[in-house]
Amino acid sequence: MANVHQNGQRYGITEPISLGGPTELDVVKTRELEKYLQDVGLYESKEEAVRREEVLGRLDQIVKTWIKTISRAKGLNDQLLHEANAEIFTFGSYRLGVHGPGADIDTLCVGPRHATREGDFFGELQRMLSEMPEVTELHPVPDAHVPLMGFKLNGVSIDLLYAQLPLWVIPKDLDISQDSILQNADEQTVRSLNGCRVTDQILRLVPNIENFRTTLRCMRFWAKRRGVYSNVSGFLGGINWALLVARICQLYPNALPNMLASRFFRVYTQWRWPNPVLLCSMDEGSLGLQVWDPRRNPKDRLHMMPIITPAYPCMNSSYNVSASTLRIMTGEFQRGKDICEAMEANKADWDTLFEPFAFFEAYKNYLQIDISAANVDDLRKWKGWVESRLRQLTLKIERHTYDMLQCHPHPHDFQDASRPLHCSYFMGLQRKQGVPAAEGEPFDIRRTVEEFKHTVNGYMLWIPGMEISVSHIKRRSLPSFVFPGGVRPSHTSRGTWDSKRRAEHRVSSTASAATTTTTATTNEASSESKAGSNSPGDEKKRKRGDEETLTDQLRNSEHVAVSVPVENGEGGSPDPSVGSICSSPLKDCFTNGKSDPSSTDPQENVVVFSKEDAPESHPIEKIATPQAPNEETEELEGSFDFGNQVTATATTPPLEATTSNGSPFSNEALEELEVLPMRQPEVTNRASVQQRKPIIKLSFTSLGKTNGK
Repeated sequence: MANVHQNGQRYGITEPISLGGPTELDVVKTRELEKYLQDVGLYESKEEAVRREEVLGRLDQIVKTWIKTISRAKGLNDQLLHEANAEIFTFGSYRLGVHGPGADIDTLCVGPRHATREGDFFGELQRMLSEMPEVTELHPVPDAHVPLMGFKLNGVSIDLLYAQLPLWVIPKDLDISQDSILQNADEQTVRSLNGCRVTDQILRLVPNIENFRTTLRCMRFWAKRRGVYSNVSGFLGGINWALLVARICQLYPNALPNMLASRFFRVYTQWRWPNPVLLCSMDEGSLGLQVWDPRRNPKDRLHMMPIITPAYPCMNSSYNVSASTLRIMTGEFQRGKDICEAMEANKADWDTLFEPFAFFEAYKNYLQIDISAANVDDLRKWKGWVESRLRQLTLKIERHTYDMLQCHPHPHDFQDASRPLHCSYFMGLQRKQGVPAAEGEPFDIRRTVEEFKHTVNGYMLWIPGMEISVSHIKRRSLPSFVFPGGVRPSHTSRGTWDSKRRAEHRVSSTASAATTTTTATTNEASSESKAGSNSPGDEKKRKRGDEETLTDQLRNSEHVAVSVPVENGEGGSPDPSVGSICSSPLKDCFTNGKSDPSSTDPQENVVVFSKEDAPESHPIEKIATPQAPNEETEELEGSFDFGNQVTATATTPPLEATTSNGSPFSNEALEELEVLPMRQPEVTNRASVQQRKPIIKLSFTSLGKTNGK
């Protein structure tokens, strides 16, 4: 299944892009990178590493005592009682060797058939842990998509999963990488085993583990600094970044981390999503488990950024990605590529690449989602539920406004020190680039927000005191607790890479606007001048292409030129246009043998919202009132695979659209895959919840006019 030739000539499903070794500059830059990562505190001390090993040893003793206890209680014979055993495995960042100080350890307990999940793991073992003084913050989550117990053992955070195998005795040398381990296993066990199996497979499929680890540390740190490290928010989590980095290591098997980081941005800037990222060929297996296959599974066709796990059953690890978060990450890839090229010319350094994203400078309008609860335990449960639903708010806003209003969720929550049982989440809002901003014609998302709140309040474990509110807020009125130290900066960031790009973008936009007022003769002269000024750049691109063309590495793929515009509002990355993006050799999985049409979008101007004054903060219900129908149509973003071009007309807001191939594209199609606990919905007579969606006017403005109604 691995499809890897160990002779160094091939890794993964395609030939490497380059087998070249490092240059002297690569060696120097890699040393600088390693020192940088050490200086920012990404490596744990030797003392902490030893303490983790001791904790894992203690955990192994605990589960072995537990399995003996329940085996004796269930009356097993002396031989089975003597051989009773449970094994502990690690996975995630700790198993990959990229964990940092204070990181939790993802662990898996594998037990025999008579040790049940509900009665024994979440029963006897949970009771044993609760009575141990060295165990604190015990938090069982039996109803999760992957059931687990979280706790601290001697101060080290542990996430413990359980896999119940149909075996009477668990051998001490159990190999969970074999597909046969999944035979007759229940669904929760298959999901629990998946983490370990994927992690081990990744380590087998990379040519140099140490280079992989350093590069992955780099990319994880970069993703966290740029605000794109969060699976639950619709970005990418740890396993996703590991798979992306592993693929780059396969394409450049002899490169050092400096070059691997640079090529990471170059490759994924040009990747033609939704073509999948694969480390090895997908095995359909003989156990009948469902694998990721958009040809057979309609839901798989809706995935925006497929990153496929290499262990059977192969799954898409990034199904949470939405059109907005994909757009944001694509912009960040382009920014990283630009900075790496500047580093090669000694015009930037590692500090520039790792500059934090100034989220609260990037937009003029935000949604603020406030939640509260009666006590700390309730707030923890309420937070977990609301966080799992926030992605749905992003999807609903995009869908109900036909992708005209774009959302950028912040991956973390914020807490006001003066309100200990309260926390807030924020989403940046901007109009889709290039859409005219008509004064006084706002987006009406009241119905969308009411649907979201109704869903959240349907939490099965909801109790009085769990509250949620959503409001629109201007940038100038952001609460001070979102800023470092609780102090609002007196001015926006200056001298950073992003601020310089914003300034250049404003100048470019001003020049573009001025150009439209000139005469036809001036326009012709300007066009000739632009053509002349672009030729050196074109020559530079040709030289770089001669040196190394990414499309050459996928010899069986079709070369398709495509533009990838990125709109990140004021503070986002510059709007790149990337050409010659290579598709995956498995493009048949997406096109049924037909080539995907290329998509090109013109470079757009900066979004301009209404300039009228408005109250600083107000409930979302006051954002707008229904407007007259709009005759424009829009292609639903992200519907470029399988010919699923969905067109929605604002004159009759549809609850369900139909794709061109006849399959329904319902509102529920983008829901998360796991089954989540819901209580019986309460009947409510709130006037804001209507039977029909209000007409959505595709523009956005301040709230002063609507509040005045």
